[in-house]
Amino acid sequence: MTEFSVLDLVPVREGGTLEEAYAATAELARVAEATGCTRFWIAEHHAMEGIAGGATSVVIAHVGHATSSIRIGAGGIMLPNHNPFVIAEQFGTLAALFPGRIDLGLGRAPGAGPELQRALRKDLHRAAELFPQDVVELRALLAGDPEVPIRATPGFGAEVELWMLGSSLFGAQLAARLGLPYAFASHFAPTHLDAALEVYRRDFQPSEALDRPHVMAAMTVFVAESEEEAELIASSQAQSFVRLRTGNPGKLPPPVPGYRDSLPPQARAILDHIGQASAIGAPEQVKAKIDAFVGRTGADEIMLSGATYDPAARVRSLELLQNAVR
Repeated sequence: MTEFSVLDLVPVREGGTLEEAYAATAELARVAEATGCTRFWIAEHHAMEGIAGGATSVVIAHVGHATSSIRIGAGGIMLPNHNPFVIAEQFGTLAALFPGRIDLGLGRAPGAGPELQRALRKDLHRAAELFPQDVVELRALLAGDPEVPIRATPGFGAEVELWMLGSSLFGAQLAARLGLPYAFASHFAPTHLDAALEVYRRDFQPSEALDRPHVMAAMTVFVAESEEEAELIASSQAQSFVRLRTGNPGKLPPPVPGYRDSLPPQARAILDHIGQASAIGAPEQVKAKIDAFVGRTGADEIMLSGATYDPAARVRSLELLQNAVR
């Protein structure tokens, strides 16, 4: 059976507060756990007023205290923004606080302009070039490798499940070489999905962590009682994505009826592109779309993404989906 997990960006809505965003994330995590989801991941983003997951490990701890059994972690940590030692300490701490529950997904994309590079005191493009070496170093720090000259405490020997994230062939190649589970960001970058999964499975080398390939693919999913209602609640994220791609990001806006139909062709093409890995509609419609996507990709897990202006609508979307697929 395909596993389902949840990716949360900790959205901050227009007229809302950070406190409300963190409370909504905790509630969504509780529902994800209650409905049988496998994981609940937080994504690292910086300097975006509509996304509150910048201090990713802190938010993961918040989620951990709100839940008791679901796996929790980062989807992901953009390692070029950090150094491996500090990440080993942070996730070693999380592993001690929430034993047997911590995932650490690693991404290479700096995702930052010059202002953020200066704020982080990092040459992020150079750091991205060192990403493979940093992943190996981080794995050694967490694994308790006796050859490591310094111990991250906490961190050394911590039980943390490493994942490789990607939206191109690079992450697939590295995940295969290191024998790590692989998560593809098809919810916003579907272009290379099929080719990346083929490379990952073809070149996979078993490791102590994993004896055969394990694939997660992300989808944007909105479920409601009717297709019209699902399209309506999905319009908030659609607006945010178009605004981001056209250089005008901000907080999550309220839903707009008929939003897609109001767009010029160029903006509509943006949504059509990411829509290749989306399922929006009533429960049975969404189930059919997910089944077709799993049939195409052979994914072992589906990571569910999608923010709603009303947090209750996202909770209801998850409940309806789980009732349909279980």
